Amino acid sequence: MPHRIGFIGLGVLGNAIAQNIAASGASLLGHDVSALARKRASADGVALATGIADMARQCDVVFTCLPNADAVRDVCAELTASGHRDQLIVELSTLSIADKEAARDTLERAGRRVLDCPVSGNRIMALDRKLTAFCSGDRGDYESVRETLLSFCRKEHFVGVYGNGTKTKLCGNILNLVHNTVAAEAMVLAIKSGLDPRQFHEVISGSGSSSAMFEVRGRLMAENDYARDGMNFSVPLKDSRIISDHAASVGMPIPLYQAALQFYHAAAAQGLAHLDAAAVCKVMERHANCERQT
Repeated sequence: MPHRIGFIGLGVLGNAIAQNIAASGASLLGHDVSALARKRASADGVALATGIADMARQCDVVFTCLPNADAVRDVCAELTASGHRDQLIVELSTLSIADKEAARDTLERAGRRVLDCPVSGNRIMALDRKLTAFCSGDRGDYESVRETLLSFCRKEHFVGVYGNGTKTKLCGNILNLVHNTVAAEAMVLAIKSGLDPRQFHEVISGSGSSSAMFEVRGRLMAENDYARDGMNFSVPLKDSRIISDHAASVGMPIPLYQAALQFYHAAAAQGLAHLDAAAVCKVMERHANCERQT
Protein backbone atom coordinates (compact mmCIF):
# COMPACT_ATOMS: atom_id res chain seq x y z
CA MET A 1 0.00 0.00 0.00
CA PRO A 2 1.33 3.47 -0.83
CA HIS A 3 1.09 5.20 2.54
CA ARG A 4 2.30 4.59 6.04
CA ILE A 5 -0.99 4.27 7.89
CA GLY A 6 -1.92 5.32 11.42
CA PHE A 7 -4.86 3.93 13.36
CA ILE A 8 -6.25 5.67 16.45
CA GLY A 9 -8.83 3.82 18.56
CA LEU A 10 -8.02 0.17 19.26
CA GLY A 11 -11.23 -0.78 21.04
CA VAL A 12 -13.48 -3.73 20.25
CA LEU A 13 -14.07 -2.70 16.62
CA GLY A 14 -10.91 -0.71 15.96
CA ASN A 15 -8.66 -3.52 17.12
CA ALA A 16 -10.19 -5.91 14.58
CA ILE A 17 -9.91 -3.37 11.77
CA ALA A 18 -6.29 -2.57 12.60
CA GLN A 19 -5.43 -6.28 12.67
CA ASN A 20 -6.70 -6.71 9.13
CA ILE A 21 -4.93 -3.63 7.80
CA ALA A 22 -1.66 -4.86 9.31
CA ALA A 23 -2.25 -8.39 8.01
CA SER A 24 -2.67 -7.01 4.47
CA GLY A 25 0.98 -6.00 4.49
CA ALA A 26 0.46 -2.30 5.09
CA SER A 27 2.91 -0.40 7.28
CA LEU A 28 0.63 0.47 10.19
CA LEU A 29 1.08 2.16 13.57
CA GLY A 30 -1.72 1.98 16.14
CA HIS A 31 -2.55 3.99 19.25
CA ASP A 32 -5.18 4.08 21.98
CA VAL A 33 -5.44 6.04 25.22
CA SER A 34 -6.12 2.77 27.05
CA ALA A 35 -3.03 0.83 28.11
CA LEU A 36 -5.09 -2.38 28.08
CA ALA A 37 -6.24 -1.74 24.50
CA ARG A 38 -2.65 -1.10 23.44
CA LYS A 39 -1.51 -4.32 25.11
CA ARG A 40 -4.23 -6.36 23.38
CA ALA A 41 -3.51 -4.77 20.00
CA SER A 42 0.20 -5.47 20.34
CA ALA A 43 -0.57 -9.11 21.17
CA ASP A 44 -2.72 -9.21 18.01
CA GLY A 45 0.18 -8.07 15.83
CA VAL A 46 -0.44 -4.33 15.64
CA ALA A 47 2.71 -2.18 15.90
CA LEU A 48 2.23 0.73 18.31
CA ALA A 49 3.22 4.38 18.08
CA THR A 50 4.50 6.06 21.22
CA GLY A 51 1.63 8.54 20.95
CA ILE A 52 -0.50 10.54 18.52
CA ALA A 53 2.26 13.10 17.88
CA ASP A 54 4.67 10.28 16.99
CA MET A 55 2.10 8.72 14.67
CA ALA A 56 1.20 12.03 13.05
CA ARG A 57 4.82 12.73 12.18
CA GLN A 58 5.20 9.37 10.43
CA CYS A 59 1.85 8.67 8.76
CA ASP A 60 0.33 10.14 5.61
CA VAL A 61 -3.07 8.54 6.29
CA VAL A 62 -4.65 8.25 9.74
CA PHE A 63 -7.83 6.29 10.49
CA THR A 64 -9.79 7.20 13.61
CA CYS A 65 -12.32 4.81 15.21
CA LEU A 66 -13.46 6.49 18.43
CA PRO A 67 -16.33 6.08 20.90
CA ASN A 68 -17.73 9.61 21.12
CA ALA A 69 -17.42 13.24 20.07
CA ASP A 70 -15.22 14.20 23.04
CA ALA A 71 -12.65 11.59 22.03
CA VAL A 72 -12.71 12.82 18.42
CA ARG A 73 -12.19 16.44 19.54
CA ASP A 74 -9.22 15.42 21.69
CA VAL A 75 -7.63 13.44 18.87
CA CYS A 76 -8.20 16.25 16.35
CA ALA A 77 -6.49 18.68 18.70
CA GLU A 78 -3.44 16.43 19.02
CA LEU A 79 -3.27 15.76 15.28
CA THR A 80 -3.43 19.44 14.39
CA ALA A 81 -0.65 20.22 16.87
CA SER A 82 1.73 17.77 15.19
CA GLY A 83 2.78 19.98 12.29
CA HIS A 84 2.25 17.32 9.59
CA ARG A 85 0.21 19.11 6.92
CA ASP A 86 -1.56 17.59 3.90
CA GLN A 87 -2.37 14.48 5.92
CA LEU A 88 -5.53 12.50 5.14
CA ILE A 89 -7.76 11.63 8.11
CA VAL A 90 -10.35 8.88 7.56
CA GLU A 91 -12.96 9.21 10.30
CA LEU A 92 -14.73 5.87 10.92
CA SER A 93 -16.67 6.76 14.08
CA THR A 94 -20.45 7.06 14.34
CA LEU A 95 -21.18 10.63 15.42
CA SER A 96 -23.77 13.31 14.75
CA ILE A 97 -23.48 15.30 11.53
CA ALA A 98 -22.61 18.41 13.59
CA ASP A 99 -19.76 16.59 15.34
CA LYS A 100 -18.44 15.21 12.06
CA GLU A 101 -18.48 18.70 10.54
CA ALA A 102 -16.75 20.19 13.58
CA ALA A 103 -13.97 17.59 13.27
CA ARG A 104 -13.59 18.35 9.56
CA ASP A 105 -13.42 22.10 10.16
CA THR A 106 -10.76 21.73 12.87
CA LEU A 107 -8.61 19.46 10.74
CA GLU A 108 -8.98 21.42 7.50
CA ARG A 109 -7.95 24.66 9.21
CA ALA A 110 -4.71 22.88 10.08
CA GLY A 111 -4.13 21.76 6.49
CA ARG A 112 -5.50 18.22 6.74
CA ARG A 113 -7.94 16.50 4.42
CA VAL A 114 -10.83 14.53 5.89
CA LEU A 115 -13.14 11.72 4.81
CA ASP A 116 -16.33 10.84 6.67
CA CYS A 117 -16.33 7.04 6.44
CA PRO A 118 -18.38 5.18 9.06
CA VAL A 119 -18.63 1.41 8.81
CA SER A 120 -21.50 -1.01 9.26
CA GLY A 121 -20.94 -4.22 11.22
CA ASN A 122 -19.54 -5.51 14.51
CA ARG A 123 -16.27 -7.06 15.67
CA ILE A 124 -17.26 -10.54 14.50
CA MET A 125 -17.85 -9.17 10.99
CA ALA A 126 -14.72 -7.01 11.16
CA LEU A 127 -12.50 -9.99 11.95
CA ASP A 128 -13.98 -11.77 8.91
CA ARG A 129 -13.44 -8.68 6.70
CA LYS A 130 -17.19 -8.35 6.21
CA LEU A 131 -17.75 -4.71 7.18
CA THR A 132 -19.29 -2.19 4.79
CA ALA A 133 -17.83 1.33 4.54
CA PHE A 134 -19.86 4.40 3.57
CA CYS A 135 -17.25 6.91 2.43
CA SER A 136 -17.97 10.59 1.75
CA GLY A 137 -15.89 13.65 0.95
CA ASP A 138 -13.40 14.20 -1.86
CA ARG A 139 -13.57 11.46 -4.48
CA GLY A 140 -9.83 11.49 -5.10
CA ASP A 141 -9.12 11.00 -1.39
CA TYR A 142 -11.58 8.11 -1.35
CA GLU A 143 -9.89 6.46 -4.33
CA SER A 144 -6.52 6.72 -2.55
CA VAL A 145 -7.73 4.64 0.42
CA ARG A 146 -9.99 2.12 -1.33
CA GLU A 147 -7.35 -0.61 -1.18
CA THR A 148 -7.00 -0.11 2.56
CA LEU A 149 -10.77 -0.14 3.06
CA LEU A 150 -10.96 -3.47 1.27
CA SER A 151 -8.46 -4.96 3.72
CA PHE A 152 -11.23 -4.95 6.36
CA CYS A 153 -14.46 -4.50 4.36
CA ARG A 154 -16.39 -6.82 2.11
CA LYS A 155 -17.92 -3.79 0.42
CA GLU A 156 -17.10 -0.09 0.33
CA HIS A 157 -19.08 2.69 -1.30
CA PHE A 158 -18.51 6.32 -2.18
CA VAL A 159 -21.76 8.11 -1.27
CA GLY A 160 -21.03 11.73 -2.15
CA VAL A 161 -20.31 14.91 -0.26
CA TYR A 162 -18.85 14.92 3.23
CA GLY A 163 -21.49 13.88 5.78
CA ASN A 164 -23.38 11.56 3.45
CA GLY A 165 -21.46 8.64 4.92
CA THR A 166 -22.83 9.34 8.38
CA LYS A 167 -26.35 9.92 7.05
CA THR A 168 -26.18 6.53 5.30
CA LYS A 169 -24.84 4.85 8.45
CA LEU A 170 -27.61 6.28 10.65
CA CYS A 171 -30.30 5.00 8.28
CA GLY A 172 -28.55 1.63 8.09
CA ASN A 173 -28.36 1.40 11.88
CA ILE A 174 -32.15 1.50 12.00
CA LEU A 175 -32.19 -1.67 9.90
CA ASN A 176 -29.48 -3.31 12.04
CA LEU A 177 -31.34 -2.80 15.29
CA VAL A 178 -34.78 -3.72 13.95
CA HIS A 179 -33.42 -6.82 12.18
CA ASN A 180 -31.63 -7.93 15.35
CA THR A 181 -34.74 -7.47 17.48
CA VAL A 182 -37.03 -9.27 15.08
CA ALA A 183 -34.46 -12.08 14.73
CA ALA A 184 -34.72 -12.55 18.50
CA GLU A 185 -38.53 -12.53 18.30
CA ALA A 186 -38.51 -15.22 15.60
CA MET A 187 -35.94 -17.29 17.51
CA VAL A 188 -37.99 -17.26 20.70
CA LEU A 189 -41.17 -18.17 18.83
CA ALA A 190 -39.26 -21.11 17.31
CA ILE A 191 -38.13 -22.22 20.78
CA LYS A 192 -41.66 -21.93 22.21
CA SER A 193 -42.93 -23.88 19.21
CA GLY A 194 -40.68 -26.78 20.14
CA LEU A 195 -38.12 -26.27 17.37
CA ASP A 196 -34.41 -26.79 17.91
CA PRO A 197 -32.86 -23.28 17.83
CA ARG A 198 -29.64 -24.39 16.11
CA GLN A 199 -31.55 -26.18 13.38
CA PHE A 200 -33.89 -23.20 13.00
CA HIS A 201 -30.89 -20.92 12.49
CA GLU A 202 -29.38 -23.33 9.98
CA VAL A 203 -32.46 -23.73 7.82
CA ILE A 204 -33.45 -20.03 7.79
CA SER A 205 -29.89 -18.79 7.04
CA GLY A 206 -29.51 -18.16 3.33
CA SER A 207 -33.24 -18.28 2.70
CA GLY A 208 -35.46 -15.42 1.60
CA SER A 209 -36.49 -14.95 5.24
CA SER A 210 -32.95 -14.34 6.45
CA SER A 211 -30.89 -11.20 7.05
CA ALA A 212 -27.24 -10.48 7.85
CA MET A 213 -28.23 -9.89 11.47
CA PHE A 214 -30.05 -13.22 11.65
CA GLU A 215 -27.08 -15.05 10.19
CA VAL A 216 -24.46 -13.40 12.44
CA ARG A 217 -26.35 -12.72 15.65
CA GLY A 218 -28.95 -15.41 15.17
CA ARG A 219 -26.14 -17.93 15.58
CA LEU A 220 -25.33 -16.47 19.01
CA MET A 221 -29.02 -16.61 19.87
CA ALA A 222 -29.26 -20.25 18.78
CA GLU A 223 -26.21 -21.14 20.87
CA ASN A 224 -27.40 -19.02 23.82
CA ASP A 225 -23.88 -17.62 24.08
CA TYR A 226 -23.51 -13.85 24.20
CA ALA A 227 -20.13 -13.49 25.91
CA ARG A 228 -18.42 -12.75 22.59
CA ASP A 229 -16.46 -9.74 21.42
CA GLY A 230 -19.18 -8.58 19.04
CA MET A 231 -20.76 -5.28 20.04
CA ASN A 232 -22.42 -4.73 23.38
CA PHE A 233 -25.52 -2.63 24.01
CA SER A 234 -23.64 0.57 24.86
CA VAL A 235 -22.88 1.31 21.20
CA PRO A 236 -26.41 0.98 19.72
CA LEU A 237 -27.88 2.83 22.72
CA LYS A 238 -25.38 5.67 22.20
CA ASP A 239 -26.17 5.70 18.48
CA SER A 240 -29.92 5.70 19.19
CA ARG A 241 -29.71 9.24 20.53
CA ILE A 242 -27.90 10.41 17.41
CA ILE A 243 -30.42 8.65 15.16
CA SER A 244 -33.44 10.02 17.03
CA ASP A 245 -32.08 13.58 16.94
CA HIS A 246 -31.24 13.32 13.24
CA ALA A 247 -34.68 11.95 12.37
CA ALA A 248 -36.34 14.73 14.37
CA SER A 249 -34.19 17.34 12.62
CA VAL A 250 -35.56 16.30 9.21
CA GLY A 251 -39.12 15.68 10.43
CA MET A 252 -39.08 11.91 10.00
CA PRO A 253 -41.12 9.64 12.31
CA ILE A 254 -39.34 6.33 13.08
CA PRO A 255 -41.92 4.36 15.12
CA LEU A 256 -40.74 0.84 14.19
CA TYR A 257 -37.18 1.67 15.23
CA GLN A 258 -38.38 3.20 18.48
CA ALA A 259 -40.47 0.10 19.26
CA ALA A 260 -37.54 -2.25 18.62
CA LEU A 261 -35.23 0.01 20.64
CA GLN A 262 -37.27 -0.56 23.80
CA PHE A 263 -35.95 -4.13 24.01
CA TYR A 264 -32.40 -2.74 24.07
CA HIS A 265 -33.32 -0.45 26.97
CA ALA A 266 -34.89 -3.47 28.69
CA ALA A 267 -31.69 -5.48 28.17
CA ALA A 268 -29.63 -2.73 29.81
CA ALA A 269 -32.10 -2.51 32.71
CA GLN A 270 -31.90 -6.29 33.19
CA GLY A 271 -28.12 -6.22 33.57
CA LEU A 272 -27.28 -7.52 30.10
CA ALA A 273 -25.57 -4.39 28.75
CA HIS A 274 -22.10 -5.94 28.82
CA LEU A 275 -23.13 -8.79 26.51
CA ASP A 276 -23.33 -8.81 22.73
CA ALA A 277 -26.52 -7.14 21.52
CA ALA A 278 -27.78 -10.54 20.36
CA ALA A 279 -28.71 -10.95 24.04
CA VAL A 280 -31.89 -9.05 23.23
CA CYS A 281 -33.04 -12.65 22.70
CA LYS A 282 -32.86 -13.17 26.48
CA VAL A 283 -35.23 -10.24 26.95
CA MET A 284 -37.65 -11.88 24.52
CA GLU A 285 -37.34 -15.20 26.38
CA ARG A 286 -38.18 -13.52 29.68
CA HIS A 287 -41.23 -11.91 28.06
CA ALA A 288 -42.31 -15.31 26.81
CA ASN A 289 -41.46 -17.10 30.10
CA CYS A 290 -39.09 -19.54 28.43
CA GLU A 291 -35.63 -18.31 29.43
CA ARG A 292 -32.89 -20.84 28.76
CA GLN A 293 -30.11 -21.35 31.27
CA THR A 294 -26.61 -20.41 30.17
